[in-house]
Amino acid sequence: MTISLQQTFEPGLPPNDDHPYRSGVWQPQHKEYDAWDMDVIGEIPSDLNGVYLRNTENPLFEPIKRYHPFDGDSMMHSISFENGEARYSNRFVRTDAFLAEQEVRASLWAGISEHPSNAIAEKGWGARTLMKDNASTDVIVHGGVALASFYQCGELYRLDPRTLEDLGKTKWNDFFPTEGVSAHPKVDEHTGELLFFSYFTEAPFMRYGVVSRSGELTTHVDIPLPGPRLPHDMAFTENWSILNDLPLFWSPEALADGYYSNIFDRNLPSRFALIPRHGSTDEIMWFEADPTFVLHWTNAYEDGDWVILDGFFQHNPTARGIARRDESHKGFETLDMNVLQARAHRWKFNTRTGECKEESTSERCAEFPMINGRYAGKRHRYSYNAKCTPGLFAFDGIIKHDLDTGNEELYEFEPGVFVSETVMAPRDGSSAEDDGYLVTFSSDLNNDYSEALVFEASNLSHGPVCQIRLPERIASGTHSTWAASQDL
Repeated sequence: MTISLQQTFEPGLPPNDDHPYRSGVWQPQHKEYDAWDMDVIGEIPSDLNGVYLRNTENPLFEPIKRYHPFDGDSMMHSISFENGEARYSNRFVRTDAFLAEQEVRASLWAGISEHPSNAIAEKGWGARTLMKDNASTDVIVHGGVALASFYQCGELYRLDPRTLEDLGKTKWNDFFPTEGVSAHPKVDEHTGELLFFSYFTEAPFMRYGVVSRSGELTTHVDIPLPGPRLPHDMAFTENWSILNDLPLFWSPEALADGYYSNIFDRNLPSRFALIPRHGSTDEIMWFEADPTFVLHWTNAYEDGDWVILDGFFQHNPTARGIARRDESHKGFETLDMNVLQARAHRWKFNTRTGECKEESTSERCAEFPMINGRYAGKRHRYSYNAKCTPGLFAFDGIIKHDLDTGNEELYEFEPGVFVSETVMAPRDGSSAEDDGYLVTFSSDLNNDYSEALVFEASNLSHGPVCQIRLPERIASGTHSTWAASQDL
């Protein structure tokens, strides 16, 4: 392995830190590397060409009051594949907040678990307005550029997908929304368009937009809601965009006192807004379904008059009745997908009659679904989901879910080995939906190293076809993406 250490950042964290989300699989990294000629077990497929990107949280300083894993600074990881060879890079995303805290070597913004008034900085981001935009939630590729996003609403930070060179903030011809963009903008690989929404605490409470392949904001409309909500993700089909109004939201009484406390009202339905991709507010169709909260959608597609939506229905969205392990895990119960009882679910909306149907599609707790990106917005058969570790926000297995047959194929890692959100990378020239590779990063606590793992998507249970050693064990994180070489 050839390694080039690019930069080291001196952390201001306590030695021998035992915080559950600053130790173990969440132990932060503070070094930036480039690496090539890495040690490989097996053989890197020559028909795997593109880049796998993963966003992670890596705190540098002690919090003002209390740390939450989503408060950490974004460190992006990139491994690019070309003609049977791989090259790796990792970089902190140079957000405005990251640079400001580097100047003073201290935290300036209150975290998710803190009252906004604890912030030292006078201005901030997010639907709460005083948060730190750390860009550490998702990463997508649009117009050949990687975009890092914040879990509430913030900027989209632009990076070269291969080198992770800082390319500045997204502008969209100076029409970037003042309220920012939510965690999960979507890219339609067929049209090149980016679809997004934002949410905030004043009427109309949500807006939706579309951006062209070339970066022009072409649609931006209000989505009126009954009050402030906490939507996290969206879905789309060829003709429709799907937004949601779910009954998990900030308590109005708490908001009136300047606090942000979540409540779940089981007496309210889940509401779904279907809007034509380039539609207007008065073209929205609303549907109602059973109350739940959904963190992530799998995909959506059209079947005649029906719009089919797959996602993960939380049967216990407030973690009711769960005793935490110890005081150090206080407030983190809702990070455990097993506690939330998140299970695959399907909703069906009839755009002619207004009828809504729904059904569970799995009894297994899982989350963080990925599909072959060529099938986004179209009928899909397979999803690749994360098996979630009990008692910790981490992934210890990969599940291939066949939504036609209901069959689930599980690859489970040995205790102490965790992986990232796993992408499906179509094989060059492939036509079948599962003809390609699954790519993920692993963090092995037993041996203190990380690898990039590549599996045959059609034969997950066989195990990885190659394992590529990385320069350092990397921290756990949230989301990942794949971009084929022709899209870069």
